[in-house]
Amino acid sequence: MVAVILAIPEAKAEKPAECKGWMNHSFNKLNSTDSVQLCEQFAGQVLVVVNTASQCGFTPQFEQLEAVYQQYKDQGFSVIGFPSNDFNQDRGSEENTAKVCYLDYGVTFPMMERTSVIGEKVNPVFQHLSKQSGLSPNWNFYKYIINRKGDVVAVFSSQTNPTEPAMLGAIEKALQ
Repeated sequence: MVAVILAIPEAKAEKPAECKGWMNHSFNKLNSTDSVQLCEQFAGQVLVVVNTASQCGFTPQFEQLEAVYQQYKDQGFSVIGFPSNDFNQDRGSEENTAKVCYLDYGVTFPMMERTSVIGEKVNPVFQHLSKQSGLSPNWNFYKYIINRKGDVVAVFSSQTNPTEPAMLGAIEKALQ
């Protein structure tokens, strides 16, 4: 597998409880009217932010993302999924997307409402992640590793499985 790995120099020290501007946004949960304020829920955590699709060849990565979430969630870690139809792989209703995530793959990590991750209507999270890393998703299941300060420290392409040593190593380094 080919991995796109981007190591970004450490940012200046900052209190982990403070939120970067990109985290000061709310999104509805997938197929729900319940809202999540990213800063309130995820400040100071190590994150994997991933754009997902329910009808993609990489959709089985949900299983590995869930395994990684379960492995590290008690250490101040979370995965946040953003379903997107930007690559025409998440067609149909949000209800169908939720079925694939929750019932077919047993996802328990936070999944947000369907949104754009590229283009003119890109959501503010992916706008920031793309700008900071210099890498926009060019397909589904791009995985951005965010440190406790809210900075992108690594990016992995669709072709990198979430349980590959390089990705787990980046997560573990961010958790230290």
